Amino acid sequence: MGDVAAKIKVMPDSPDVDLDDLQDRLEESLPQGAKIRGFQRDDVAFGLVALLPTVIVPDGAGGTEAVEEAFTEVDGV
Repeated sequence: MGDVAAKIKVMPDSPDVDLDDLQDRLEESLPQGAKIRGFQRDDVAFGLVALLPTVIVPDGAGGTEAVEEAFTEVDGV
């Protein structure tokens, strides 16, 4: 089995969220076997900036579901 790369849009809950700190918290929340290969930022509106991490996960059942669930538990998302 190989790996799958996916770009996931992460929306901070307000424009006041420290994006560098949020990036660190997202990396710390990753389930075993997943890793982040860089972040992009996307201006959304009214000062809100979304993070777009490129996530590498093993190719298997569930895909990015575990990563998405972990990201929703991070404070500030």
